[in-house]
Amino acid sequence: MNIQWKGVMPAVTTNFTAEDTLDLKMFGKNLEAQLNAGVEGIILGGTLGEASTLLEEEKKELVLETIRVVDGKVPVIMNIAEQTTRGAIEAANKAELNGAKGLMMLPPMRYKATDYETVKYFSDVAKSTSLPIMIYNNPVDYKIEVTLDMFEELMVFDNIQAVKESTRDISNVTRIINRFGSRLKVLTGVDTLGLESLLMGADGWVGGLVDAFPEETVAIYKLAKAGRIQEALTIYRWFLPLLELDINPQLVQNIKLAEVGAGLGSEYVRAPRVPLMGAERERVLAIITSALATRPALPDYKSL
Repeated sequence: MNIQWKGVMPAVTTNFTAEDTLDLKMFGKNLEAQLNAGVEGIILGGTLGEASTLLEEEKKELVLETIRVVDGKVPVIMNIAEQTTRGAIEAANKAELNGAKGLMMLPPMRYKATDYETVKYFSDVAKSTSLPIMIYNNPVDYKIEVTLDMFEELMVFDNIQAVKESTRDISNVTRIINRFGSRLKVLTGVDTLGLESLLMGADGWVGGLVDAFPEETVAIYKLAKAGRIQEALTIYRWFLPLLELDINPQLVQNIKLAEVGAGLGSEYVRAPRVPLMGAERERVLAIITSALATRPALPDYKSL
């Protein structure tokens, strides 16, 4: 499957049972909601998927189950977040073997690589796989920025095709487009800059709150791309308090609580994470409850 690198692509959560095993039934329910809403890809194994806590056999099970549920409707993309080049290559090869159609790649974890080391890391992995790659550029959280000059070096690899733009500098969308045109697709990775990035020309949106509100997220994307900006703005302004739950250290707990409210997930997380407690839980619940009570009616965005 050729990945277009456009549209809304949820970074899905991993559902667990009370016994700390994979809850594939609830996971499948969420996937179906994403597909019905019109997303254009499914991203597994990111921060929201609690990938760092998953066993290798669980990762494989999630990939295979996602491929079964998706049934070729959209590409399944595996996140690669490893400490070593060797580990990243092995993870990429496993993803390809298990049937993933693309990769989302972070720079090396833990070690703050130099620009040269970062470029070499991405280059070595790109040479090792036939899968198309989206580089996740998030210097705020991961302390390594992939600069435009670094991307220039990486453009020699045809399978490096997109960037998840999470620098939180909205003008960077324009810089990337000015530098690379359509050669490097841009997907915004910051929920609170979702619409702004689309209006600046981003091709897609890798979302977090889409896990709980897939229809609203896809509607914003479709309306923005159709030039129906005021309609997109109305939904986006309602959505913003929820979207702000994504830019928070407890984003996993926040978004899972939102999934519970929307009937699309459970609150179980894997230790050392624990569900939200006390005043913070009440604050987040208030945001979710208010949003559900004022949920906007959506236009027929699927026909756009």
